[in-house]
Amino acid sequence: MNTRRQLLKSSLLLTAAGLFRQNVFAAGAGTDNSKAAQLEPPPDLFDSQALDIDFWVKPRTLDLVRPQSGERSKLLYWKDGDLIDSAYQELCHLLRDVNGKKTMAMDPKLLETLWATQAYVARFGMNRPLEILSGYRTPESNRRLIEQGVPAARKSLHMDGRAADIRIAQLHEEVLGGLISSFRQGGVGFYYRATANGGWIHTDTGLQRSWKG
Repeated sequence: MNTRRQLLKSSLLLTAAGLFRQNVFAAGAGTDNSKAAQLEPPPDLFDSQALDIDFWVKPRTLDLVRPQSGERSKLLYWKDGDLIDSAYQELCHLLRDVNGKKTMAMDPKLLETLWATQAYVARFGMNRPLEILSGYRTPESNRRLIEQGVPAARKSLHMDGRAADIRIAQLHEEVLGGLISSFRQGGVGFYYRATANGGWIHTDTGLQRSWKG
């Protein structure tokens, strides 16, 4: 019988066939969601710290989609150690505050985390766009979310262009968040939701920490 660690390690390959969310976690569909949300990937699930230098120095392309506005961009934004300014500006626009209609210069380290996440899962044959649910937020937009009861910190790093809420279709939040945590680049929030699209992961370039919301 597979251990939970073996099951989760195989999940990335299953996701490539579109089976992961439906089959692997569907077994718990009738269970208490709070118990499912308490599960955490084992610390050795991912091996991203052992990636060789070739992974980090190759050109970086981000394939992003913004469900809220219907936009999608696939951009080569970094090559030979330098940001490509035109692509960087377009990515900042894609990560803008859609409600407040304002753009912020996004932290390049955040883009690195987004790229590394997408490039890592591509090694397993998954080439879906990374969905951006929230990027930069104006203070007004952030305050409005708090007033509406939406999870948002009063001093959110979203307001500094240092955070994004993301998901990858059919990749469970636990697996996605576990991968991002393994890069050790900042904070990771796990937001589990029992919806058709599932929840999402918050990633930022602040202090290393994790939480569930």
